[in-house]
This record gives sequence, C-alpha cells and structure tokens, in this order.
Amino acid sequence: MDAVDATVEKLRAQCLSRGASGIQGLARFFRRLDRDRSRSLDARELQGGLAELGLALDMAEAEGVCKRWDRDGSGTLDLEEFLRALRVRSGQWTEEEVLRRFLDNFDSSEKDGQVTLAEFQDYYSGVSASVDTDEEFVAMMTSAWRL
Repeated sequence: MDAVDATVEKLRAQCLSRGASGIQGLARFFRRLDRDRSRSLDARELQGGLAELGLALDMAEAEGVCKRWDRDGSGTLDLEEFLRALRVRSGQWTEEEVLRRFLDNFDSSEKDGQVTLAEFQDYYSGVSASVDTDEEFVAMMTSAWRL
C-alpha cells in the first residue's frame, strides 16, 4: 500500500468514526472543505480539510491524493470523485454487514432492522436539504449506488 492509499484509508476511517458514513455526511463534509464554493476541491482545500481531521499532509501528498482521485483530469475533485474515493471497497464487509449498515442509514434510533416509509422519507428529506441542485443529487445517487 503506497502513501496515497494509506491516506485514503485513514480519511475513510476518520469519516466513518465521525458519523459521516452516509452520503449526506460525506456531501456535507465536501461542501465544508470547498472554501471557494467552486463545487470542487483543489489540493489546498483537501489538505486543510484533512488537517482538521488530524491527517496532516504536506502539499505534495495532498496533490498526490487529488491526482489519484481526479478521474476527469480537471486537477480538482468534484463531489462524485470525492464520494467514489471514500466509498468502502466491496469485499471488505460481509453481506450481513452491508445490509446492517444500509439499514442503519434509514432506521430510527430503535434499529429494529425494519425501515418504515416514514423513516425512508425522513432520511431522504435530510439528504435533499443538504443538496443544492438536482444535478448534485443525481451525481451523489449515481456514485453511491453505482447506477
């Protein structure tokens, strides 16, 4: 595992430990890092955000992470690239763990393994409140659910 992969894994673990395991939390984290409101992150914004999480990178390391995650060659990370990079890779969780994590996103505080229509609507009303445009919502759903 190279330094960039190690950084990605540390960031993923930090996000999960801070309750940002769902799309909503990661999208909110992305927007907080996007200081210039360009809807993309450059290496400096990423570096600053990672420092807030206790992951101090020098500029060369931050640029390496950006380059690794940048799929369209723009030199910056858009929300879809950011979500894709932080998504937990398949094969690391059992099928039961995946289902449990999925249901935990929707399920109320009782965590009974049942997702009611009200819980589903409540979850997505929270997601929609944190999304500025329909295009951003489509990008999040496409990336998160691999559509």
